[in-house]
Amino acid sequence: MARQPYATPEALAAWLGIPAPADAERLLARAAEDIDSALLTAVYAVDEDGDPLDADVRAALADATCAQVEYQLAAGDDGTGAAGQWDSVSIGPVSLSGRGRRASATAGVDLAPRADRTLRRAGLTPGRVIPW
Repeated sequence: MARQPYATPEALAAWLGIPAPADAERLLARAAEDIDSALLTAVYAVDEDGDPLDADVRAALADATCAQVEYQLAAGDDGTGAAGQWDSVSIGPVSLSGRGRRASATAGVDLAPRADRTLRRAGLTPGRVIPW
């Protein structure tokens, strides 16, 4: 069997508080790739398909994946990373604009802050290497 997705369109809809986008499965798959990249050195028990055994780890991965999709939707990204993030801010006489990319400290992934916090609270990041 193949590894199960971390989150379902139904879980995404519950996370967002609105119906899931029509392409939710694709967005969740791409977001899961980002989460996997952030977890390159994470240590947790998995079954023969690579699915986490611990219910708390499964829940954290589902929440982090939904948070990643939420972040990408808010940034106008389709999950490919190609949309970039343009910002323009004006406060009184001060105006700031430009292209900004938030570099995550996690494996070079533009990881949603909420996803990063979820993974940290679950003890999955920062990862560690265990010598065998």
